[in-house]
Amino acid sequence: MNHDHSTMYPFRLCAIALLLCITLFGTSLPVQAASQVSPKLEEQVLQVIREHPDVILESVQGYQQRVQQQLQQAQQAFVQELKTNPQAVIGESPTTGASQSKIVMVEFSDFQCPYCGRAHKTVQRFMAKHQDQVTLTYKHYPLASIHPQAISAAKAAWAAFQQGTFWQYHDVLFTQQEKLGESFYIETAKGLNLNVDQFNRDRNSQAAETAIIQDIQLAESLGITGTPFFVMNGEVFTGAIELEEMEKRFTRVKQSLKEQGTGNREQQL
Repeated sequence: MNHDHSTMYPFRLCAIALLLCITLFGTSLPVQAASQVSPKLEEQVLQVIREHPDVILESVQGYQQRVQQQLQQAQQAFVQELKTNPQAVIGESPTTGASQSKIVMVEFSDFQCPYCGRAHKTVQRFMAKHQDQVTLTYKHYPLASIHPQAISAAKAAWAAFQQGTFWQYHDVLFTQQEKLGESFYIETAKGLNLNVDQFNRDRNSQAAETAIIQDIQLAESLGITGTPFFVMNGEVFTGAIELEEMEKRFTRVKQSLKEQGTGNREQQL
């Protein structure tokens, strides 16, 4: 007896989907539901997969493409909002530099990340030169899985921000990364003449947790997987960038603003 492939194909897709659910999400399924899958059915599904691996590959590739498209759209929307409504992107994050926010550089960073420490030196030199033209804002993205002090350091910096000394505290953390730890956070707070009792309350508060989680969620929604990550108006760049490269990005941003200004004037004429 011959099988009609057009009628069997939907069954194969359903079978593959079922097995994927079992294998990928089985640990989160209720025990009762997982136990209802018979060994015979599982073997049939495995046989279908062995005969048609291309279907699995197509499904995985399609899923990856959709995820990548979503991340690209999220990044494009973020960049557009940074250009048109920078204050919405900045939110309640700390800022330094120019007050007008025509050029905004958003930094996603981790106080224990060695690449962030190297990039910090570049950012310092860059901002010293362009602080009247560029607004720098900092977003916390502690990579806790590989940097055990990253979250604690972020909370300490957030607590310093509540007393108006974020950037001073931020500089100390980056320049002395090897000292990160409980005693160092207190020592640094004292060195900056912070109210230590308030500092401790703030860094251990739910507000600190919430603020850092919001930054992490923003980074994840943009598909950021490593630090440091920078967005300067429409320019996106990552890693321990050198000053020369950052200057090139800045020049492109200024040129883009100039062209936009020329275009707007032409439309008004």
